[in-house]
Amino acid sequence: MPTTILSSNLRNEATALWKLAWPVLIGQLATVGMAVADVAMTGHTQASELAAVSTGAAIWSIVLVTVMGTMMAMNTLVAHEVGAGSYQRIPHLVRQGLWKGLGVGLVAMLLANLATLLFDHLQLAPEVNRRAALFVHFISIGLPPFACYRALYGYSTSINQTKPVMVIALFGLAFNVFVNWLLIFGHWGLPAMGGVGCAVSTGICMWLMLGAMLAWMRISRAYRATYPFTHWEWPHWPEIRSMLKLGLPIGVTYFAEVSAFGAVALLVARFGVIEQSAHQIALNFSSLVFMVPLSLGIGMVTRVGQALGEGDALRARSASWVGLGMSLAFAVVSAAFIALFRNEIAAAYTSDVAVQQTCVTLLLFAALFQLSDATQVAAACAIRGYKVTRGPMQIQLLAFWVFALPVGCLLGLWKEMAAAGFWIGLVLGLTIAAILLTAYLRTLSNSRVAEGKTA
Repeated sequence: MPTTILSSNLRNEATALWKLAWPVLIGQLATVGMAVADVAMTGHTQASELAAVSTGAAIWSIVLVTVMGTMMAMNTLVAHEVGAGSYQRIPHLVRQGLWKGLGVGLVAMLLANLATLLFDHLQLAPEVNRRAALFVHFISIGLPPFACYRALYGYSTSINQTKPVMVIALFGLAFNVFVNWLLIFGHWGLPAMGGVGCAVSTGICMWLMLGAMLAWMRISRAYRATYPFTHWEWPHWPEIRSMLKLGLPIGVTYFAEVSAFGAVALLVARFGVIEQSAHQIALNFSSLVFMVPLSLGIGMVTRVGQALGEGDALRARSASWVGLGMSLAFAVVSAAFIALFRNEIAAAYTSDVAVQQTCVTLLLFAALFQLSDATQVAAACAIRGYKVTRGPMQIQLLAFWVFALPVGCLLGLWKEMAAAGFWIGLVLGLTIAAILLTAYLRTLSNSRVAEGKTA
């Protein structure tokens, strides 16, 4: 009988998590689909344009994901208030989260543009350098609205309203692809801007997505109990500082991983357009697949946070391990898919035969790290549900900047293995992160059950 009850509880938890995660997944896929569309559509112009977008996207992705992580504190904070039944506090959190988002977005915009100075030291072809910098300058206009959107995103998902973010992301993807078509290739009498056209499209799209989210919240009844725009509220620094204290370590965690991947993209650039383009395609597709365990992880933050807000540490532990198991199950499937269809994946991105051949090799490494990548993101998200963020940050910095990047440089540059050497380093870093984060989650969740503490 106890086994039957346990099995039923696990099924219920998996069902609840999936109900939260699947709209987030579609929304995440649509969001990443914008980057996929940028690379895929630019890949059918010329190799130099793809190289420029690849180089610019390395900076853009690092900054974008760091902003996303920094704003993720909203998910945890609102989930805990929902679990505790403190709905009256949520509107204040959202208002302050928006002020925080505006500041974070403006700082990120400045840093992204300053980062283009790095291109002068990467031995890039002059035209690739110029076009990559222009790509960043245009696309960075989307960072302030993106940061504010992520504040509302965290609020919405943590009150169990995940379908709006799905619909808005799909709208953003459709807009992005259409405007890409207009601006990259110069249809309807518009100038053919090449890769820079997709930067303009994405920047505008970020503003439209923020507007769409605000409109949805205004109309939908689901937000009325916690609607944040009933009155004006100036920034409250102690609250914002508390949010930054929780969110910045998550941002640094995201930065540690994505910057390692981004640094690899910049270092691979010295091996020429073929290696650079193949690396970007393999990384782009891997990022697309990664959205599944990441979406489950976002759902886990809500499930774990709400359970802890209710004072149920046992359910929080169950939610953590169910989510981790679901992420691993998907990773097995995705690894097999990438390994079996790597030739077709490469051909879908580019018609350049040399780029395809190099990409096929890199996709094998992408298949190899699926298990560790899914494990580390699920474990890290569960830990964040406990309002613990510094431990995962330290682990990610260790895994990617002490192991992954140095080993990649050793093999890629010194051993002259080019992009393949760097990907071996990334596999190592992800594996170390997965092992350490899983151990950390086990210790943390067990200790909260034993102590009966929720904060």
